[in-house]
Amino acid sequence: MQRNYLLSAIVLGGFLCAGMVYVGQSANSALLEMKALERTVTVKGLAEKEVKANIAIWPINFTEVDNNLPKLYETVQLKTDKVVAFLKERGFSDSEITISLPSIEDRQAQGYVDPNVKYRYSAKVNLSVYTSQIDLMLSSRKQMINLVKEGIAIASQDYENRTEFLFTQLNDVKPTMVQEATQNAREVAEKFAKDSESRLGKIKSASQGQFTISDRDSSTPYIKQIRIVSTLTYYLND
Repeated sequence: MQRNYLLSAIVLGGFLCAGMVYVGQSANSALLEMKALERTVTVKGLAEKEVKANIAIWPINFTEVDNNLPKLYETVQLKTDKVVAFLKERGFSDSEITISLPSIEDRQAQGYVDPNVKYRYSAKVNLSVYTSQIDLMLSSRKQMINLVKEGIAIASQDYENRTEFLFTQLNDVKPTMVQEATQNAREVAEKFAKDSESRLGKIKSASQGQFTISDRDSSTPYIKQIRIVSTLTYYLND
């Protein structure tokens, strides 16, 4: 009886030892796997694309002066009609043309009158063209010199009067550009893995980044450059 009890204890102890060895080996293996999973590489992928703006906002401004206010209004209306006629002749529609109320300044109402000021009233006229006809807008802008023959001095395209070009179709190019940025990042990661004598594993994390749209250069603001930088982290395997 005592011998049977002793034998059972020895067998049970053997099983316990074997179990502890197995658990220890399993834990060690799991630890090694966890350490392997910690080996990563983070890379950035770039995608760039040039596109043509699809919307133009073209401001057209001119100024008139006179000492007779009713006559000034009459001149402003006449010349505004001529500018609108010019735009329609080139192919722009009424829905694309916006006319703001003229801004009238009474220079004598300011208290101090500059003796060198010849005209009391000054009217600033603002028109704008909001259009998707980019090529038509560009060619029409070059023909604005024709309005000089009508006695209309259009303000120069300075900072305040510059034409604004927009690209509003980003959703149409997003999927392709994201794919290109991801592929670019993977190529960089694969080269790193090869150089480090490893194999590229699955993606651990990915950040798409933000799309930026800027002018290609100051001479052609209607050509836009779209850019995105994606950040991806890959696992590395032996």
